[in-house]
Amino acid sequence: MDDLIIGGERFGSRLILGTGGAANLDVLERAIKASGTEMVTVALRRINAQKSSDGLLDVVGRTGVRLLPNTAGCRTAAEAVKLAHLAREAFGTAWIKLEVIGDERTLLPDGVELVPAAERLVADGFTVLPYTNDDPILARRLADAGCAAVMPAGSPIGSGLGIGNPHHLRLLRQAVDVPVILDAGVGTASDAALAMELGCDAVLLATAVTRAEDPERMATAMRLAVEAGFLAAHAGRIPRRFHALASTPDEGRPDL
Repeated sequence: MDDLIIGGERFGSRLILGTGGAANLDVLERAIKASGTEMVTVALRRINAQKSSDGLLDVVGRTGVRLLPNTAGCRTAAEAVKLAHLAREAFGTAWIKLEVIGDERTLLPDGVELVPAAERLVADGFTVLPYTNDDPILARRLADAGCAAVMPAGSPIGSGLGIGNPHHLRLLRQAVDVPVILDAGVGTASDAALAMELGCDAVLLATAVTRAEDPERMATAMRLAVEAGFLAAHAGRIPRRFHALASTPDEGRPDL
């Protein structure tokens, strides 16, 4: 599997793991290791950056993965920009997963607030990975603003509904030149594989693993699904047909 390149940096894994929802830190650590991920997202509000030791940060350190802070919980561009700056100061990284939520019930992103927040953070020197919806036009606006990737939702966060609109995801993939990372809605391994087959460059998920009955086993399944989806996407699938096509030719058929 080819390396994933985001913001000029290479990653051997195309699976990014969120850290919310795990029953405890031991479960989370085993899931991170099983997933093979090289990057995990963490909400700044979940971390006490003033402490010399934080349980979650200890897990991140032991597993050797990259920390990607996010602006979870923000409802306006101003809030997200402020939180991103706090995260950069606290964690010493200019990478940020930008989230600006526009609706409490669906937790879908607010595109009107998202674009100016992305523009501001890019201008401030951040490597911005925005959580967006599956609108190709909005994705192009974010890419044009200088975002290092776009992260469309397959369906609402934590819903496990999978990819609601595969056609839009294909259009979005065609609309931007930056990496497309499916974010939100993944319920099981087949959702992750489908995302990769539709042309996504990577998958970010949390709940599907951390709240599975066996998070470690599900993390393994997600790793394999992302790898399988990537390989299938680049192997050239057969065309869909409405009728059967015999796999064995008629030549040499015995006269019975």
